[in-house]
Amino acid sequence: MQIDRSSKMTRMQKSITAYFWLRLLALGFIIHGCKAESSRQNTEKTPEKKSIKSGQEWYDTDGKLIQAHGGGMLYHEGVYYWYGENKDTDTKFPRLRTDIIGINCYSSTDFYNWKNEDIVLPAVKDDPGSALYPQNVLERPKVIFNDKTGKFIMWFHVDDSLYQKAHVGIAVSDSPKGPFIFKESFRPLGFESRDMTVFKDDDSKAYLVFGSGWHNKIVIAELSEDYLSLNGSYTTHLHTDGPPLGREAPALFKRKGKYYLITSGTTGWFTNPAQCDVAENINGPYKTIGNPCEGMYAEVTFLGQSTHVQKIQGKEDAFVFMADRWIPTDLKNSRYLWLPVQFNKNNEPVLKWINEWDMDSYK
Repeated sequence: MQIDRSSKMTRMQKSITAYFWLRLLALGFIIHGCKAESSRQNTEKTPEKKSIKSGQEWYDTDGKLIQAHGGGMLYHEGVYYWYGENKDTDTKFPRLRTDIIGINCYSSTDFYNWKNEDIVLPAVKDDPGSALYPQNVLERPKVIFNDKTGKFIMWFHVDDSLYQKAHVGIAVSDSPKGPFIFKESFRPLGFESRDMTVFKDDDSKAYLVFGSGWHNKIVIAELSEDYLSLNGSYTTHLHTDGPPLGREAPALFKRKGKYYLITSGTTGWFTNPAQCDVAENINGPYKTIGNPCEGMYAEVTFLGQSTHVQKIQGKEDAFVFMADRWIPTDLKNSRYLWLPVQFNKNNEPVLKWINEWDMDSYK
């Protein structure tokens, strides 16, 4: 069947424009709320939480606003460690970014209450040639544990202020609480690399998953045994013609032998429909299921963008979808969106908005 590509692009452009204005309107309400809430400084320790409330201000156990944007999570020896970007500084124009402060770590044993373990990978303020110099870009940190070496390995997106470098970075620690020591940054296998994640499989093999090119493909590349480099084996997926059809913000998880890859489209800071793809093998082929979100604001991923999917220990078939509600003009006040992943009769992931939920939501 022949497709009229020009009309298809016109429909897509109209759709993207609609998302743009919906997101802009929603951001106005969110920013207004942020400023109102932020004017009330939290000077006491946060009362113990027993649930998740997405889209609200989240405070650590010392009463300070949590800074863990674009984050990932590691479960190790009974503790969850949440790593993310510290954006506790003024947003810079015109590129709507903040100078690098570093990567924060928070710890929790119950998934509700988070203790600040401080900056575990700081900016390098005195070396303009460093990848971690404040005016560069440091995004989407993900940490995995290597059982053989006993090391904690952090991978993250490294870039210059114009997003021309397109590197990944690596840092290593003897403890999940850091400090992490920066090793190097590079283009993986020669590919441009932007939004990324890492995934550790049941057999302890690990993979770097990243968007490349003009956001026109997702690359899945196997790591070396020590997780400090790539072994040269890779596959490419979700090939598109690039924005606005490209894919970014990958979040990969495994359930009952199947691999699920959730991504977002490429509409800048403005949200769009998430997409889920499934495969029997981590190297594909991946079959597109479609948008896993259901209900109001499903077509804009509940005003969020995927960053990670975390397995909950001690619960059968329990996963949490983690996303960011970016506020581009006030990045430090961007909010977090965590939702339980449900599955339909076809074993496909489903995300439904829930104002408040706890671990009893899982069977």
